[in-house]
Amino acid sequence: MTSSVLPVPAHAPDQLGLLEAAVTQAFNAVVITSAVLEGDGPLIVYCNPAFCVMTGYTAAELLGKSPRMLQGPLTDRDVLATLRDCLYSGQYFQGSTFNYRKDGSTYLVEWNISPVLDAQGKIQAFVSVQRDITAKVRAEQRQALLARALDATPDAVLIADQQANILFVNQAFEHLTGYSSAEVLGCAPRFLQSGQHPPAFYQQLRDALGHGESFQATFASRHKDGRLYHIAQTITPLKDQTGVVQHYVSVGRDVTELIARTRELRQQAHHDALTGLLNRRAGEKQLQLCQQAAQAEHRVYSLIMGDIDEFKQINDRFGHEVGDRILQHCAKLLSASVRSDDAIARWGGEEFLIVLPGCPRDAAQELAEHIRTALAAHEDAIVGRVTMSLGVATWRQPEDSTELLRRTDQALYLAKQSGRNQVAVAP
Repeated sequence: MTSSVLPVPAHAPDQLGLLEAAVTQAFNAVVITSAVLEGDGPLIVYCNPAFCVMTGYTAAELLGKSPRMLQGPLTDRDVLATLRDCLYSGQYFQGSTFNYRKDGSTYLVEWNISPVLDAQGKIQAFVSVQRDITAKVRAEQRQALLARALDATPDAVLIADQQANILFVNQAFEHLTGYSSAEVLGCAPRFLQSGQHPPAFYQQLRDALGHGESFQATFASRHKDGRLYHIAQTITPLKDQTGVVQHYVSVGRDVTELIARTRELRQQAHHDALTGLLNRRAGEKQLQLCQQAAQAEHRVYSLIMGDIDEFKQINDRFGHEVGDRILQHCAKLLSASVRSDDAIARWGGEEFLIVLPGCPRDAAQELAEHIRTALAAHEDAIVGRVTMSLGVATWRQPEDSTELLRRTDQALYLAKQSGRNQVAVAP
């Protein structure tokens, strides 16, 4: 049992005066009641100004009255029963419930009630320190409501402090990243970085936030299990009333499937479905880009056009399934033969165009010969030996890409007419 015993030292008057001043000026409400529990129960014998402010009653209206005058329909009867049990047994009581002010309005009060004992251990009074916690509880309820609302949203939400340490993540964040709230609180979000973005990307992020501006981008991030995911994310600085950034809030939506689908559509739009090479439209685009660079920088480039010899006969004799496999083999050989900056397009049924930026005629001719011999050296299990004829032409001022393409096609025609499985170079 926790209680208060009132000793009476020699210098009691000064001590009692100080005590009275402290209680009178206390921020918390203080009320002292008698120890009589029968009848109307304990009666108020003292209340400080804070108690009067909290209840709306004057001291004159409260003194000699039972604290029950503050109770009403919303006052929790179970709490009152526990309170009575504690008072009868002389125990300390702590609890909270609704009370009523003089004007009828309710407030949520927190009680701390202790028995006051004399030297013989007999209860002389009860002292209650009370606090109006209505605003505190409402703030906690609003915070809990906000947390529930954030957990209900499908978007991943992260809140960080001024030093970018995580203060809150919602359930969508946990689901998206694989990390639990307990694992990330207090950490900086760097653990999500995938290594897919250049340093300049993060510098732009820091610059925007440093100027108090939002930053919006699609992030490639790393899941806890190591897999990559994409999130369309907006990071916004939160400022106080003076304009100083105190927090950062990040809201993001998983766009992994959308990114994958977009890439697939882009692949389908620019690449041949059978061989994986650029389709003719994309090849024409690469040819135009190379032509523009050549004209602007006076930089030479070359074209190689190749055509599989007797391909119609392969289809007619062995079927289109075998013909498709031959096309795929040729595409694989071409891809393995060129540089990373070169572009290969399936130009027609069995015809391929290779765009070679910065490549002079001799190097282009050498590459074409390498392709021809490599293909001819391969024996297909069904078809046998497959060959290709190739034409080579190099850009010369002031011709445009259409003229260069025409000369390349003429060179290919010459290789075909000369017996196939040859390389012909346009003059």
